[in-house]
Amino acid sequence: MARILLIDDDRNLREVVKFILADKGHEILEAADGEEGLRQFAAEAPDLVLTDIRMPGRDGMEVLRQIRTRNTGTEVPVIVLTAYGTVEQAVEAMREGAFTYLLKPFNRDELALTVQQALQLRTLAQDNRNLRRLLRERGAELPLVYASEVMAQLVEKVRRVASSEATVLIGGESGTGKELVARAVHDLSPRWDAPFVAVNCGAIPADLMESELFGHTRGAFTGATVARTGRIRNAQGGTLFLDEIGELPLPLQPKLLRVLENKCVDPVGGAEPVAVDFRLVCATNKNLPQEIAAGRFREDLYYRLEVVHLDIPPLRERLLDIPVLWQHFSQLHGGRGIRSEPALLRRLGELPWRGNVRELINLNQRLVLMRQGDRLTLADLEAALTGQVAEKVPAAEDTTGSEDAASAAHEQGMSDLPLGPLPEAGFSLPELEREVIRLALEKCGGNKSRTAAYLGIPRHVLLYRLQKYGL
Repeated sequence: MARILLIDDDRNLREVVKFILADKGHEILEAADGEEGLRQFAAEAPDLVLTDIRMPGRDGMEVLRQIRTRNTGTEVPVIVLTAYGTVEQAVEAMREGAFTYLLKPFNRDELALTVQQALQLRTLAQDNRNLRRLLRERGAELPLVYASEVMAQLVEKVRRVASSEATVLIGGESGTGKELVARAVHDLSPRWDAPFVAVNCGAIPADLMESELFGHTRGAFTGATVARTGRIRNAQGGTLFLDEIGELPLPLQPKLLRVLENKCVDPVGGAEPVAVDFRLVCATNKNLPQEIAAGRFREDLYYRLEVVHLDIPPLRERLLDIPVLWQHFSQLHGGRGIRSEPALLRRLGELPWRGNVRELINLNQRLVLMRQGDRLTLADLEAALTGQVAEKVPAAEDTTGSEDAASAAHEQGMSDLPLGPLPEAGFSLPELEREVIRLALEKCGGNKSRTAAYLGIPRHVLLYRLQKYGL
């Protein structure tokens, strides 16, 4: 027997549904409008909700959204009741998380079968959660491999902050494993069995970022043929991880701040804010105080994000981790039989590791794939390193038989750069990129499509760079 909440302003329909479901042994709770239905949902903790779409006051869509917000960890399914004229709304309700919809008038068997299927789904979801909780309680370990004291201290901080609701800002160079640490925070938190939604703010074009994060309604802009929930609402009850938060467009930063302060999200084109419940974890390889000074990041958002700061040291500052990481990746890529000679491990500690753990993973996979046996040697490593250098700087074909000719060709190529020969003292790559884009834009008369074609990049990438560099 299940406890079912029925929300509908049609008294006669309530009586019919109550008769059918009570005959199946269920207890029926009744509500004549959305406001009363939400009160009963909070007070009575039903196993299933049936709600009409069109009702005075709070309609069925609002009831559904509120239940989804309050439904964290309980999986109470919602069945939407609708007339033929509102089928489109019913489909939209399913996108919002409803189990299914029933068209009025429905027959006795159709109603009973749909209710049975919804309750079975809830039972399966609860069993799945209980099984995952049991596995977790039996000592699931964090997916972090380390041997250094500095990483042990970091993991201890992760364990301490995970149980809180505090916003976490993770700093560190590219390739140090910021997303792994973010997942560890999520896995150790009370939200571990809810979604972990990762968004790379640097990989989404600026003109699409607002819709991607906050969602949009149907018809909100040209091309919005269907509504989009948005990543923030996808993380309902769980954790939202914003990687490369320093790349979040400046106009969207106050909107994110508003979501964090009010716990509501405003979809593009939406008339009403939607309540959300999630924990925010961010990561960046930038110095955000410097970004604030440069006017590229809001100071108020920075202080809201950096409630807890976790800094991941680069691999070159935790050399004790290299052997254990190398062995871990060797087994991952080639099985437990893979071994590495001590000379290879010592040589790994001498490398600069500008790409950090990501570079180590790629190098290990290359050696494992190209190995002759089950033992990786120093010679294998040196050959792989030489191969990497050869791929990055391919030898020029000697068509003259003269080293002087090759050198002259190299100098000629350098002089053909838009900014002239490279300076001896070095230069800023971002400034070079900015200047090249500016010159290309001038050459193309300010036409962005022609400029993108001239530079050989997609137009949306050019638009992102123009905004990034203030061009």
